[in-house]
Formats: sequence, C-alpha cells, structure tokens
Amino acid sequence: MLVLTKHLPGNQNTVVKLTLPLSSEERTRSRYRWETAEGEVVHLRLPRGTVLRDRDLLTTDTEENWVLVLAKPEPVLTVVGKTPLDLLKAAYHLGNRHVPLEITPTYLRLSSDPVLRAMLEQLGLKIIEEIAPFQPETGAYSHHH
Repeated sequence: MLVLTKHLPGNQNTVVKLTLPLSSEERTRSRYRWETAEGEVVHLRLPRGTVLRDRDLLTTDTEENWVLVLAKPEPVLTVVGKTPLDLLKAAYHLGNRHVPLEITPTYLRLSSDPVLRAMLEQLGLKIIEEIAPFQPETGAYSHHH
C-alpha cells in the first residue's frame, strides 16, 4: 500500500510504473483509497482542495514510487457551435448553472445530462455524445481561494 502525499503537475521526466485513471469528479478527491490500473492499492493524502489533472504525478514522502494520473474517459457532451459566439453563449448559460465545464477554443465539454443537452440544442448548438477524457476548468470546484 502506498500513501501518496505529494502532487506534481504533469510532464516531469520520471519513470512511472503505476497509473491511476480517474474521472473528473474522482480527481477532486484529495483523501481517498484507490487501486491503480496495475492493481496496487494507493491512499491519497493530499492537501484539501487539490484537483488532479491528466498526466499529473503523485508520489510518497520518500519519492521512491511515482503514480501517473490519467483522465479516465467518461460519458460527456461535447458542444460545438457554428461560430465562436455560439460557444460563448453556451458557456455563459452553463456557467450560470455552475456546471463543471471544459472550455477550449473549438468546443465545450460537460458531463452527460439530458436537461442541459435539451437547453443547448434550443440554443442551436451541435451536441456530440461521447466517452472522452473530461478536464473541467478548476474554478468550478475550488472551495478555497
């Protein structure tokens, strides 16, 4: 069992033997017990409010074991507009509802939700239902400033 207490942002040059695929909601848990893809039990003991991102690294106090966090594909709605303004309007309406939202120049992505899907379709947006990694803006989750 590994107790992971340290968190480093992604893209470090480290040899990693263990991977931890987590959904967007799971990546907001700073204290939890998980199993890595390789079957190793790990306990997170991270500072409260830590939000993990795809390719982040976790390690123990002694730093002899490293674990790579992966964004696990999950059911999402990918929203595409005809114009950038369409996406801005959609982001505004979703933001008003405090929906965790991934924002890129070409699409928005949110957790699958039939009510929100209907609203977005009424706004004239194209919705693609897919299973994909989901990386919402961290502001939606942070309870600390």
